[in-house]
Amino acid sequence: MTVAPPSSREKELTLRSRIVGAAARATVETGWSSVTMGKLAELVGVSRQTVYNEIGGKQQLAEAIVLAELQNFLAAVDAAFEAYPGDLVNAVRRACHNVLVLATKTPLLHAIVSASHGAGHDLLPLLTTQSRTLIETAKTVLREHVEATAPALPARELDVAIDTVVRTVLSHIMQPSASPDRTADDIALLVERFLAGVAS
Repeated sequence: MTVAPPSSREKELTLRSRIVGAAARATVETGWSSVTMGKLAELVGVSRQTVYNEIGGKQQLAEAIVLAELQNFLAAVDAAFEAYPGDLVNAVRRACHNVLVLATKTPLLHAIVSASHGAGHDLLPLLTTQSRTLIETAKTVLREHVEATAPALPARELDVAIDTVVRTVLSHIMQPSASPDRTADDIALLVERFLAGVAS
């Protein structure tokens, strides 16, 4: 079987993802302030000008890192609802568990969530415009899944439930008080009791 060579767009995305991935790893290992375009060029094996051409400046690089981590975050939520179609409580439990486990394995996600909540991190100056994006995007994606799974929920109650779940999960990413399993069970219990109250 003959495999078609990658298109120029696919090559561009691959190079961009390599640069962003290298920047994320360097940020975790040595801190954001140590990341330079020259260092990234060396890590990826391209010229510094190529890095600038692909990414832009350091502000754009920070935004690309945050976006990449956010996509991983949202993919974990999507996977949970795909695993439990029509079962809102178990889907929420799995989504919370997936995200909490992901955060334990991804120091940069933990740093981004912490910085977006005002914790000290050298990414903080570059994340002031990203904190709302993180929270609002998570809420939007969760709302879409919940509305598809339980369309009869009143809008006001839905807003309260989604805001509570998202902010609780982010809080536990920053400062966990129990295992991901226990925390996910607790959040699912709250959702179950809340839904029972709405239905009554």
